[in-house]
Amino acid sequence: MSIRLTSSAPSPSLPSRRELQEVPHPSLSFFPSRRSFTRCQAKKKDNTSFTDRILDYIEGGPKLRRWYGAPDLLPKDGSGKEAQEDDSSDGEEIRDAVLVTDGESEMGQMVILLLIVKRVRIKALVKDKRAALDAFGTYVEPVAGDANEKSFLKKALKGVNSIIYTEHDGFLSKVKDWRGIEHIVMLSQLAVYRGSTGLQAMINGSLKKIAERDEELVISSGIPYTIIRTGSLQSTPGGQQGFSFEEGVAEKERMSKEDAARICTEALGTVPRKGLIVEVANGEEQVPDWKAWFEEQLKIAEQQQ
Repeated sequence: MSIRLTSSAPSPSLPSRRELQEVPHPSLSFFPSRRSFTRCQAKKKDNTSFTDRILDYIEGGPKLRRWYGAPDLLPKDGSGKEAQEDDSSDGEEIRDAVLVTDGESEMGQMVILLLIVKRVRIKALVKDKRAALDAFGTYVEPVAGDANEKSFLKKALKGVNSIIYTEHDGFLSKVKDWRGIEHIVMLSQLAVYRGSTGLQAMINGSLKKIAERDEELVISSGIPYTIIRTGSLQSTPGGQQGFSFEEGVAEKERMSKEDAARICTEALGTVPRKGLIVEVANGEEQVPDWKAWFEEQLKIAEQQQ
């Protein structure tokens, strides 16, 4: 994976603080390679990770790093964090983490970086723990293993109170014990698959079944859920367009991946009593306050029940 900041004028390196003033809301673009991370090598005299430098750029300097979930450096293999978790297993469990179920996907990495800026404790399912630590440092607690093993599921969900499900990868079907989980946010492409026609409908047939299964699992879990059904996801900069929430819009229109990731992270702030399903694509409507918007949608949904 590589991460770069894009503005109206391309630059081979991180922009200066003067440029930052001219571009108050730079977008983050992600370029995954075969669903794996690309290590970012730092100079010998500068051990600051690439993620740290991005956060320094966005948030105003290295002194603020302690505000973003990484007050202490851990061993590269993450063993220090696991040891801390094992030591606290006998005591009362603190559940304050968000689990991103596919930390190596493009969407998962976008969600992770947005959560870092929100100062959220993050756990992420990955295949390559070392690469995840190189990419995100101690801002993320990577978890690797076999989802078919009960011990792995227990480790992955330890300390977690919310889940952001970014890919229809089957992880939720492995979970049998939902205790302690208070909110599931799912990014779904079901509307896109249902709206496919002709040859594309045949290609998306199996994906449609998987997406339907995942949504049914979440709805029947008994856990408060927010399902974000987006238009066809596009690798375009976020924050450039508004939104459309009209019924059926997700079947026909498109959606920036960056905007979709932002909506998923904003949905965490409003937990439904039971569940909420939202359709969204890029459009003209502006949403200045996502918390207020989600609260309004919950009121509408409750009135319709």
